[in-house]
This record gives sequence, C-alpha cells and structure tokens, in this order.
Amino acid sequence: MTGKTALVIGSGIGGISCAIRLQSLGFETTLLEKLDSPGGRAYVRRVDGFTFDMGPTVLTVPHFIEELFALERGAAMLTAPDFPPEVLDETKRITSGISGGPATSKYLDIIPILPFYRIYFDDGSFFDYDGDPVRTREQIARLAPEDLEGYEQFHEHARAIFQRGFLQLGYTYFGSLGSMLGVVPDLLKLGAVQPLFNLISKYFKSDKMRQVFSFEPLLVGGNPLKVPAIYAMIHFVEKTWGIHFAKGGTGALVSALIRKFEELGGKTRFNAEVKSINVEKRGGKRVATGVTLASGEFLPADVVISNADYATTYLKMVDKQHRTINRDALVKFRKQSMSLMVIYFGYEQRDGDPGLQHHNIILGPRYEELLTEIFEKKVMSPDFSQYLHIPTLTDPSLAPPGHHAAYTLIPVPNNQSGLDWDKEGPALADRVLTFLEERGYIPDLKARLKHMSYVTPDYFEQVLGAHVGNGFGVEPVLTQTAFFRPHNRSEDVSNLYLVGQGTQPGGGTPSVMMSAKMTVREIARDFAVDPAIVGGMPAAA
Repeated sequence: MTGKTALVIGSGIGGISCAIRLQSLGFETTLLEKLDSPGGRAYVRRVDGFTFDMGPTVLTVPHFIEELFALERGAAMLTAPDFPPEVLDETKRITSGISGGPATSKYLDIIPILPFYRIYFDDGSFFDYDGDPVRTREQIARLAPEDLEGYEQFHEHARAIFQRGFLQLGYTYFGSLGSMLGVVPDLLKLGAVQPLFNLISKYFKSDKMRQVFSFEPLLVGGNPLKVPAIYAMIHFVEKTWGIHFAKGGTGALVSALIRKFEELGGKTRFNAEVKSINVEKRGGKRVATGVTLASGEFLPADVVISNADYATTYLKMVDKQHRTINRDALVKFRKQSMSLMVIYFGYEQRDGDPGLQHHNIILGPRYEELLTEIFEKKVMSPDFSQYLHIPTLTDPSLAPPGHHAAYTLIPVPNNQSGLDWDKEGPALADRVLTFLEERGYIPDLKARLKHMSYVTPDYFEQVLGAHVGNGFGVEPVLTQTAFFRPHNRSEDVSNLYLVGQGTQPGGGTPSVMMSAKMTVREIARDFAVDPAIVGGMPAAA
C-alpha cells in the first residue's frame, strides 16, 4: 500500500470512479461533496412521491461499470486490457434481462433499453434507433429509401473511426503535443477531423437521416455542426454495448458506487464545499498540499483531484499566482458547452396514452438553424428540440402507482447569453408542456400534472458550480479535443489532477469513467506505486 492520502473534490460519477480507483491503488481517499448527497450532475430529487434523476440517464459500456465494482484494495487492474476480447463482439450485445456483470449485480441491476431512442420529427413521423442493422435498414427504407446505400457506407466508415478513435486511442492520455502529432495522420486519413455534420451529409441525402445520425453529440455537450467527425464512433459504441438503465435510476448507480467506495475503506463528506486548493512552493515547483473548506477547515493530502468544473477549479480554487499555464485569460477563452433547461414532472397515467418510449428525442422544425442559435448566437429561439425521458415505463417504482415520473431536457444557450432565466424559465416551461400536450405526446398533460419543477442554466452555474452555467464542461470542438482539451494532470501545480467531463476524453458517463482511469494511471506513475498493486487482479477476476 502507498500510505498516501488523497482528496477528491466532487462526487459526480467521474469523481466517485476516481475515488474508487484511488482506494484500490492504496491511497487513503476522502470524497468531498458540497451538496447534501452524492452525484453532482447525477443528483437525485425525491418530491411528492416521485423520484427524479436530475442529470445523466443514458448508460453504455457496461463493462466499465463492472470493472469498478470488481476492484479490490491493492488490486487496481490498471494494466489489464481496457477492452477485453470478450466484450468486443457486437453480435453478443445483451438485449434483454440483466446486462450488468456478476460484480455489478451484487450492488444493483442494470438492464438494456430498446429502442435506444425513439426520434420524433416535426411532421409526427419517427425513427426507432436501436443499433440492430436489420431494423435500422427497415427504418431507413420506410423514411428515406434513397439513403440505404449511404447508410452502408457510413456504417463502415463509423466502424473504422470507432476501432481507431475509441478502441485504440480512447484511453490515450494526450499529455504532450508529441502524443497528439503521432495520431494526426491516422485521424486525417479517416476523415475524423472534419465536422461531423459534413461527414454525415456526404452519406445521407435526407434531412431526417442527417439528424438521426448526427444528434448524439448533443448528449455530451457538442454541436453536431462543429464537433469533429471522430464522434461518429458514438454510433458504434452504442451498437456494440447498447443503452442501459440502472433499476432505481442513475441515482441507484451513484449510491451503489458510494457503497463500493466505502467498502474499500474510502470516506465521504457531504456539505463540504471546497473554498480553495492549497498550494506551496517547494524549490522550483508548486505543490498541492490539501484543501480549505468553506467552513475554514484545512484538510491536508498528498494528492488532490478535482471533479469540479475545469474553469471553476482554476478560477476559483487555485490562486492565480500559482497558474502560469491555466491563466485566467486562457481558462476564460476556452469555449464552454451549451446549457440546459430541465423540466421535471409527475403525471397521472391514462389508458390509450401514445406509445412513447423510455428515451425520446423530439426534434423541432429547424435543425441547423436552432443549433447555431444555441451554440453560436446564444439567443432564445422561437422553437426548441427536447429529450423526453420517461423511466417509469421501465421502472414503475419511481412514481406512485398509476403515475409517471418524467423529465424533458431542452438545450439552451449557456449564461454568456445574458438571458434572464427568472423570466425565461417559466415562459419556456409553459411552452414546452403546452407543446407536449397540444402535439399529442401527452394529451391533457397540464390537467394530469401532480408535480412540476425545473432547473435553468442558473442552477448549473450557482448550484453545480459550472462556469457560465455550462451543461457539459468545455465544448468538444476540434481545438478543444485530445491534447487541446484541458489536461488531467495540472501543468501548473504538482500533485493536482483533474477528472470528469471537462478533461480528457470528454463528457458522457462512459467518458468520465475513462477519465478516472486515465487520471489514476498518471497518479500511479507519478507516485511510483508498486507494479504489483497497479496491475493487481481481484481474486474473483
């Protein structure tokens, strides 16, 4: 064991994953959370008999979760294959029953969701997106037969990008420019640096198909018109491992991970807001020595890892005198992702309700124009698109009998817009609920409501500490990808590391778990942890 101490700031999924891995590595780890319970963006709200996941609801790559639950003290599994051969056969994707592995199933049930998404277009037609090649071709033939050949070509192109960009490079820590330059020729050859929408447009003629095969980066804070085409790999990530749901909601996964962390000897502290990261000059280096809480309490540590927002970490927690790389000007210059308005509502079920699915994408009448208004112009648009999540179709326990617990998520500009959300919030909530009612998605919704609340970009900024109210950290544009994305190891302060959606590799539940593993690998190297611990395999593995 190392005998070293670690502090992890923030109990989002990335922070908890990092804390578990540090415990397995032999560090004595304390997880600090300013809220009264864990989760960060994956916080859970219980009100009026309804249980609402306030953030992430889409889980994929179940073996990432399985590995966390399999870890043991002194057995960190950091040299084991990231993608064992047995998990790579897309024909063996679990489509029914329990999709979590044996270690996961000791803590909670994870089940597959089909279709992945039902994508509604403004004319009322829809596309069931589920990764099955036969059904996918049937859907295309029904809506846009002219795009069948293009789909075949896109499918193979996406496979190549997935194999290189995710399987081979997904866990690459781009800590130096040299590490980036080494892969650029391959990415150029694959056409993976052009905007995703440009790539999609080469293969699909139909506006509907262009939307179906390009919308997914929105789920990680990316503008499909701007993200690099390497994000086409998401198609194959989902196709290979599916979309899954933690019974009890994502909050049940968070609770299970906390339980695992504490079983490994980790400690959690809630209502423990970090005011600053303490830094000392030692010779020619600046070294993190611990944190000071808002209460004034100082907590010493050998290593500090921040799962807080990247910009907030540097601008508010690390004194500017200690930052020569991540200066205020650079941090503020980085482009932040869009934000979100999320409306949480519980409503009475009725016989004959339309056939909504667990995950629904409801696209508005405009696609490219709306994206430009949200990401670039940062204005309130006359229309909107939304992600409607109804987990009680899968798990009725999240609502009182005869009711549904739902939320709908609307991409909106971050707070660089200057919008007054005290004014815009109620108006947009009413517009969205009226739309769902009048367009027949949930008839008579307002009369059936038993609960309604919402959060705006102000929640992300003021409660979650997200710079300018971003929803997903630094926006994944080409100039903020790989080496150009904030680094997991601080360039300014030794023994300070960052983890989560604002760092490499990016946003989304699988990516923040990957970020945790990448970060802990760097910590293991920096602290020269015993290779027997680094590569140790759990007894049950």
